[in-house]
Amino acid sequence: MSLYRNTVWFLKGIQEYTRKGYEAASKDFDPRDLDVSVVGRSFMITGANGGVGRAAATAIARRGGTVHMVCRNKDKAEEARADIVQQSGNTEIHVHIVDVSESQAVWAFADAFKTQYSSLNVLINNAGCMVHKREVNREGLEKNFATNTLGVFILTESLLPLMQKSRDPRVITVSSGGMLVQRLRVDDLQSEEGCFDGVTACAQNKRQQVALTQHWAKANPVVHFSAMHPGWVNTRAVSTSMPQFHQMMGERLRSAEQGADTVVWLALSKAAARTRSGRFFQDRKPVPTHLPLAWTRSSAEEIQRFVTKLETLARAVQPRPDEAMKASTPQFV
Repeated sequence: MSLYRNTVWFLKGIQEYTRKGYEAASKDFDPRDLDVSVVGRSFMITGANGGVGRAAATAIARRGGTVHMVCRNKDKAEEARADIVQQSGNTEIHVHIVDVSESQAVWAFADAFKTQYSSLNVLINNAGCMVHKREVNREGLEKNFATNTLGVFILTESLLPLMQKSRDPRVITVSSGGMLVQRLRVDDLQSEEGCFDGVTACAQNKRQQVALTQHWAKANPVVHFSAMHPGWVNTRAVSTSMPQFHQMMGERLRSAEQGADTVVWLALSKAAARTRSGRFFQDRKPVPTHLPLAWTRSSAEEIQRFVTKLETLARAVQPRPDEAMKASTPQFV
């Protein structure tokens, strides 16, 4: 079954996930969807200093949005901010330094943000990692899982009360088509069973993100939730984490702007807001979350058990009020 899934997925990817796949799909795009001004709306983007996140931040800034860049590296974040301001002429670009892989730091950042800001219209969960050797964060959680799944869960859950008070709130999670080869493993969330493989762990995290998006859509009717696949994109993260794949695909990879297109469309367009919440998108269209005959579907009970486990893990690492100041304090630049 694993061979079948991988083969079907790769053939699908060659046709749809490449630069040519984007160019073919974009012929059906309505350019009026992004002919908008979002002055007065606020957008938070994690991992916004490079790749898809930076391209999305630039596109939103050009349309007048207030952008909150959540980044791990201060120097890279400030360099990216300066470039975005220069390209867009928009100075409402704010940098927040926080490592999304550190669970207590995410809690601390979200609490500080809610104290400082009165609204947030759009949250874009873009930050991610692919660590090939099993590592754990300060709380003892596997690093891919802590970044790609638990960090997304903590940040989103923490900010939902703020977003529910804001106009036309949306949450977009940058997932991956790689999740199509994975079935949600509720009893092995941190890839502890068998031999650890970073690519498999990351694909499992992306399946977890899609399950979360579906859960949130049912539980929070006020907020519009979506997950998306950017395609195979030529970014530094891809070249670093998957060098052989990056070299093999070469010029067939999409640009960062092409990879970010659906993120921007989901964040800005009225057309996206009219779609059903909880869906998985590729090139501005909702697409299936499972390959045919791949046996990757999970029951509602399994997804609820998965969410319950995440809630338990998140509560376990949440700083108590008297410990909040001891947690990694986010920097606002």
